[in-house]
Amino acid sequence: MNSSDFLIVGAGVVGLSVARELKNRYPDSKINIIEKEPDVAYHSSGRNSGVLHAGFYYSADSLKAKFCRNGNKMLKEYCKERKLSLNECGKVVVARNESELVSLFELEKRGKKNGVDVSIIDTKQLSEFEPNAKTHQYALYSPTTATVDPAEVNIAIKNELIDKGINIFFNEEFKSKKENNIVVTKKGTLFQAGVIINAAGLYADKIAKQYGFSEKYTIIPFKGIYLKYTNNDLPVKTNIYPVPNLKNPWLGVHFTYTVDNRVKIGPTATPAFWRENYKGFAKFKGNEFIQILGWEALLFITNAFYFRNIAIDEIKKYNRNYFVSLASELVHSINKKGFTEWTKPGIRAQLLNVNTKELVQDYVIESDKKTVHILNAVSPAFTSCFPFAEYIVDNYITK
Repeated sequence: MNSSDFLIVGAGVVGLSVARELKNRYPDSKINIIEKEPDVAYHSSGRNSGVLHAGFYYSADSLKAKFCRNGNKMLKEYCKERKLSLNECGKVVVARNESELVSLFELEKRGKKNGVDVSIIDTKQLSEFEPNAKTHQYALYSPTTATVDPAEVNIAIKNELIDKGINIFFNEEFKSKKENNIVVTKKGTLFQAGVIINAAGLYADKIAKQYGFSEKYTIIPFKGIYLKYTNNDLPVKTNIYPVPNLKNPWLGVHFTYTVDNRVKIGPTATPAFWRENYKGFAKFKGNEFIQILGWEALLFITNAFYFRNIAIDEIKKYNRNYFVSLASELVHSINKKGFTEWTKPGIRAQLLNVNTKELVQDYVIESDKKTVHILNAVSPAFTSCFPFAEYIVDNYITK
């Protein structure tokens, strides 16, 4: 029996950050983390865009808005303190036509309400900052947006936790719960804790259901892939985003200026057919396939939140020419043949409300005195990880 004050299920960036915050608050506490993979950063925590968002997309009453601005600042400071890679390259959001200007100004309004440094600039100002970016009359400038290496950040937090005496058990996958707050892994290892924190990402809802939570939610996975620009020239020098559809959680195909001074476009947001549907039939699970396909078929037929339109459009993005053409709308010129290499895909663990048939936009946490379940930790959870962890410990965990 491995006993501890706190047991965290999942060593993604949120789970690691919660462990870090708990150790800072309770330095004498014993903390165990179990992770089903051989190391950190195997899933979305290490496969995301690496963008540290500024916090202007989200309405002021959302948890995302509360954490993103401070998370951006805290992670940049963390990278500087630990000499991790950091590219403070900023971002512009451009409008493709007159109708998008309304949403562009709404983003500025949200940003200012959230205390984020954003400003509307005209085409002349845009050309001075990013000559290749193309917009209709105005653009939104975000100087605090930056890019990092997400895997490097995860590894740094892991090493910090190990140095502080936190035990991370890799290759230990949650199987089931027992009485007295005991967890059994698939290896048969037993872990007992005063408080269990479920930060299992793609499987958080399934674990939560064993404890009587996530009754009205299920996770629908969406696959995201970027396309790298491999020519020696640099077509852009900042992140260039389109004005998004504010009713959906995706930000549209955009240019990312990476931490190693390269450029990629993306991502896709293709409905996946099982939770780790990264490539081919690897990690195929029949029961997941049946359940998820059932939900996706229902959403397709009813066209809930325009799922049918999204699915059809996302499938078209696997045509490289079409994919590049979407990005080319954001710039004056681009060598379309320079985009030759697809990145490693990531899976977004997107929560669906099964009652309303709507995607859940904000973070969702459910708990009792002995367990905490982090059910919807989607973008910008990477950016928000440190203040998000503070919030979880403040509001859901008592030693």
